[in-house]
Amino acid sequence: MTNHQTLQLRQAWYKRLTLSDFTWAALVLAATLFAELYYGDTMNVYEQCILWGTAFTTVGLGWHWRGIRWFCIALGGLSMLSLWLYGGDMDRGEQQFFLKYFLSSQSAISWMSALYFLATLTYGLGLVRQSEAVSRTGSQLMWTATLLGMLGLMVRWRESYLIDFDFGHIPVSNLYEVFVLFCVMTALIYLYYEQRMAERRLGFFASLAISMGVGFLLWYSFSRGGHEIQPLVPALKSYWMKIHVPANFIGYGAFSIAAMLAIAWMLRDRADQRGSGWGLKLPGTQLVDDIMYKSVALGFAFFTVATILGALWAAEAWGSYWSWDPKETWALIVWLNYAAWLHFRLVQGWSGRVMAWWAVIGFFITAFCFLGVNMFLSGLHSYGEL
Repeated sequence: MTNHQTLQLRQAWYKRLTLSDFTWAALVLAATLFAELYYGDTMNVYEQCILWGTAFTTVGLGWHWRGIRWFCIALGGLSMLSLWLYGGDMDRGEQQFFLKYFLSSQSAISWMSALYFLATLTYGLGLVRQSEAVSRTGSQLMWTATLLGMLGLMVRWRESYLIDFDFGHIPVSNLYEVFVLFCVMTALIYLYYEQRMAERRLGFFASLAISMGVGFLLWYSFSRGGHEIQPLVPALKSYWMKIHVPANFIGYGAFSIAAMLAIAWMLRDRADQRGSGWGLKLPGTQLVDDIMYKSVALGFAFFTVATILGALWAAEAWGSYWSWDPKETWALIVWLNYAAWLHFRLVQGWSGRVMAWWAVIGFFITAFCFLGVNMFLSGLHSYGEL
């Protein structure tokens, strides 16, 4: 591509920006400046870089995906309302009506869990009845559940400081918190593809993965008290956690969606071969295959970044970039698995049933890395065990 062609593309990109795009950018940057002025004295230089990096990423995301804007605005508004209702007193969570039943972290996450289950049922009903109106309701339920889940994480972050300022931390430190993050990230990735492709019939499959996460979340909360806010273990007291863990869970969410869509692909392919069956209600295999591929590619990109960040964090915390810890080893297995998947897809041109089954098997490999290592193996990451 010549310099002239590159310049034309850049000019065309800028021309696509509208007044609402610049308004969005100004709103995000103003909110970030407020956070910098209000909380800047509690952040080190790395955390300030994360703050501004997140701001510019949010601006770009809003330009590319305009449907996310209202979500961010509603999240910011509800988070500020919750912080205002709390003031500086954690006890108000049991005294103030809206905090107790809607806006505290535990209330918001409880609502999230119920709505994700309801969204799964609604998406399923919409698919069986081939009703766009019912499927649209499922989409609205998923948006609402995702908003409440993210709100729960934001408020939980503040609650950790209200309990004890010394162990206040971003809520991605234990299995309870990261399962909420998993549900939210998986839902957002799916909702992006849903709007991008104007296709809601795959919502049932994507929401199944989320509902499984919610099921574990509820078990972990009731049987292990995982919802209780605890201080960080020393190894997690690092700014690396703020970027390593979210990047990891974007990868996990994308891989989970790919596996669920692989099941949808196989159902549709089988129905096409027979000329009848329930699978004919699903979108065509070409569309499903395209979204499955994009999900794997997205997950692989973020998982690669997360692995690199994890190595940098390990060097700082343990003095070595790689220790062949069980978690590190299985992360490498996951990375190699999806690197091979993408290689055979892009270079060898593989597609169809083999790649669909491979995506499903990849889900179980990823699940063992995510959860199985914590359950059955020990090592430097033992602070995340069940």
